[in-house]
Amino acid sequence: MASTTTPSSSSDPIVFYDIASGPPIRPFAPNPWKTRYALNFKRAPFVTQWVDLADVTSTRKSLGLDPVRFHDNGEPFYTLPAIRDPAADNKVVGDSFDIAVYLEQKYPEAPSLFRNNPSSSSSIGLYASFNAHMDSLFTMGAALAGQTFPFNPETAEQCKAEFCRRLGVKSWDELLVEGEARAQIVSGLQKSLGVAAKCFRFSGDDGPFIGGKEADYADIIIGGWLMMFSLTVPEWEEIRAWNGGIWGGCTMPSSRTEGHGDMAVNEVDPCY
Repeated sequence: MASTTTPSSSSDPIVFYDIASGPPIRPFAPNPWKTRYALNFKRAPFVTQWVDLADVTSTRKSLGLDPVRFHDNGEPFYTLPAIRDPAADNKVVGDSFDIAVYLEQKYPEAPSLFRNNPSSSSSIGLYASFNAHMDSLFTMGAALAGQTFPFNPETAEQCKAEFCRRLGVKSWDELLVEGEARAQIVSGLQKSLGVAAKCFRFSGDDGPFIGGKEADYADIIIGGWLMMFSLTVPEWEEIRAWNGGIWGGCTMPSSRTEGHGDMAVNEVDPCY
């Protein structure tokens, strides 16, 4: 299943391939959220091509994109986001960080995603390292979404079977964490987010972002994960109160999330 949300204006918008939740369709996955934020931040006109989870692999292959991740057994892991730019000879980019770099270069007049010399490879490299580090800290929380993962009911069993095949288990129930095992994951996640919270200690009274009053791609990286937690993890109300409430108390500036893409992000953005 794939459907398209059409923007109110722009004759040649970027096509953004995002993973669709079950109905009502909404964004939920962390890396596509990073791209959605970046598109809005750069005020880029775009349309969303919603892709059912069951169709992600075939969609990525149809775009001619290699996988950017691999499972532990070496099997390619085909995922999204991806963008296609009709205004640039249908150029396709298939990694959230690479998409951010592409948007930075395409829209230099818009607010910069990468502060402190955004054209410098060393500056962008620091953001790439930060992205990898934050992904490693937040990833353990993904296991908490098993019971409430927003599958499309029409393809849920197919997707669950594929997850089980990849992970070498017989049933989806084996992947669900409960009781003491779940408590340990929550505790571990709290420690990890305690490390991430240290990134905000230099923003001082100017906050609420890592660099103070102005957001940049570092905030978007964290925001993508927080959106996923807020929409899929039952413990979100607990998580948002950790570290002095910074995870539940931040908001992206509305001038950079409204009216430039195909949805007003702040309408579904309770946290970051």
